[in-house]
Amino acid sequence: MSIHPAPAHVRKERAGDEAVLVRRPGPQELNPVRTHRRRRALELSLAVAVPLVLVLLWQLAAVQAWIDDRVYPAPSTILADGWERAADGDLWPDVWATLKRVLAGYAIGTLAGYALGLLMGSLSLVRAALEPLLDALYVVPKLALLPIFLNMFGLGEGPQVALVAATVFFFVWISTMAAVLAVPEGHRDAGQVFGASPWQMFRHVLLPASLPAVLVGARIAAGVAVLVIVASEQIAATNGLGHLIFDSRALFQNDVMFVGIVCVAVLGVVFSEVVRLVGRLLTPWAPRDRGRGQS
Repeated sequence: MSIHPAPAHVRKERAGDEAVLVRRPGPQELNPVRTHRRRRALELSLAVAVPLVLVLLWQLAAVQAWIDDRVYPAPSTILADGWERAADGDLWPDVWATLKRVLAGYAIGTLAGYALGLLMGSLSLVRAALEPLLDALYVVPKLALLPIFLNMFGLGEGPQVALVAATVFFFVWISTMAAVLAVPEGHRDAGQVFGASPWQMFRHVLLPASLPAVLVGARIAAGVAVLVIVASEQIAATNGLGHLIFDSRALFQNDVMFVGIVCVAVLGVVFSEVVRLVGRLLTPWAPRDRGRGQS
């Protein structure tokens, strides 16, 4: 059995013939602002250093011919090609096509999932009627629905938007229904004691209690929406980042393929962060995300 030493701010002192433990304030308690800034600086440094080291190793491997740069172009080559395509205006139509589909599908899926999640979380009979069906549809791979959407909407934007909306819907529906069901009964009882109407119950009890968990689901859905649209564009689209990646790979233009992959990564991170920031603005009472440097 290992014995861990006491923290630096907990010391053993003598009080007469007895030894007692005396707890003294640590650095975080004496200067919490300074400690938080140091912690935040360390976390930011690590967040930048880890991907930077990986990119430098990739660059070194390509320069030293440890890897075939025809298959895995150096980051400098990818950056130069991406800059050239952006300057020539060849990249932005594909970025805009993907972004437009993601935003439209995400908006539709979020609204539908939130509305149905509230309804099923609040009414047990509606939940009993619809939950088995939706559970069965949830486990179906969403790309398997693309042929159905193609038959319904034909070629064009419709199938892409519908696929994103269907994907986002299930994430938001599940998180919303679970969040409403998790609202403590004491909150509901308090609203009923004060004679709250159904709208007041929703506005002052269910909404503030469930919204933080709902926004977590919405944030997860934002990242998944980008993944789904890229896969869909590789199958049934004539533009977009997914089509750019797939088409350039078929033409052995691996530098262009990696430009598309980098753009997808940036788009996914930015979209997810925007949803996170909107969630923080809408729920100032919710605990901060500890994974983002909050101490």
